[in-house]
Amino acid sequence: MKVRNQKETEKVELQMTPMIDIVFQLLVFFIMTFKIVTPEGDFNIKMPLAAPSESSMELDDIFPPLKVRLTADGEGELASIRLGDQSISNFDTLQREVLKIVGTDIGPNKASDFEVELDCDYNLKYEYVIDALTAVTGSRDPESGQITKYIEKVKFAPPRKEDS
Repeated sequence: MKVRNQKETEKVELQMTPMIDIVFQLLVFFIMTFKIVTPEGDFNIKMPLAAPSESSMELDDIFPPLKVRLTADGEGELASIRLGDQSISNFDTLQREVLKIVGTDIGPNKASDFEVELDCDYNLKYEYVIDALTAVTGSRDPESGQITKYIEKVKFAPPRKEDS
């Protein structure tokens, strides 16, 4: 057995500078290639406040919100849909009626000026609320996949209790 001399052993050092360079290159690469995508289901929604407040003239005075009333039966199933005073049979009809009101022109009655107020019964199942949101906010062209926005602003009326 040979005894090694402690002085003759070489000390191995890690080169930190090239590793730091690589880390910064990767960081720059990922930052430059990052694409921000709008999250699915990103709606401009106003939830009701705890108490109504007095406010000055707003856009609601110029273009009053379209009121969509969804009523439920005893089990939470959808009983009726109303757009203003008009009774609607299903969500496809609701979408067509909203499109008639909003129109497709880009003039003073553009879709960003309109607002929808969803007034839902307290015990209405969530799926019907989402179907109503989908019907009033826009549609997707089946051929091109292009999304057409009808109304961007949606607000909810305070929930109605079961007894009202």
